[in-house]
Amino acid sequence: MRSPRDFWNARYTEEALAYGEAPNAFLVREVQRLPAGGHILLPGDGQGRNGVWLARQGYTVTCVDWSGAGLARAQELAARHGVRIQTVCADLALWEWPKHAFDGVVAVHLHLPPDVRPTVHRAMLHALRPGGLLLLEAFDLEQINYTSGGPGRLEMLYSAEMLAEDFAEGDILLLERAQVVLDEGPYHQGPAEVVRLVAQMPPQEPVG
Repeated sequence: MRSPRDFWNARYTEEALAYGEAPNAFLVREVQRLPAGGHILLPGDGQGRNGVWLARQGYTVTCVDWSGAGLARAQELAARHGVRIQTVCADLALWEWPKHAFDGVVAVHLHLPPDVRPTVHRAMLHALRPGGLLLLEAFDLEQINYTSGGPGRLEMLYSAEMLAEDFAEGDILLLERAQVVLDEGPYHQGPAEVVRLVAQMPPQEPVG
């Protein structure tokens, strides 16, 4: 039985980009919240569609994924668009997360097992500088009833309540469920149920 990493390496070496080249629609809608020119971390960005798009908008981008095959495609995509991104090949559950290092974190359809999800989500928040913003879109529990994408396992799907708990140390600016129609490469196609979050690392308390 192949490992999850082998699964993703195989998917990311297929000829077509698994989730297309265009950025995620929620990211495009909310990108104005991110500080212009800031340093953005994208955990689980796979073949780099969102990271490369952010680099094209003038952001400094670091993509972290455990698939070397995906990151190689991300670098190819960046070169094709004439931008640079930093890529780090690491297991997010084992990676030594930087603290207070980024102006933004963007996590799109990054689905984690329940035994590591809360820890990784907290690490995402603490990777932000004070006042930094996290944008997240993932498949909702109701996505188990659809065939348009996602893990296909209920324990790997998220709810608004889960996200509210995982990111309770941040200021939650947006938390919503939405019905969308996906058109993101061969593996995200059709009606879907998603959950979306915008959270902010609280600004530092004034001294004195």
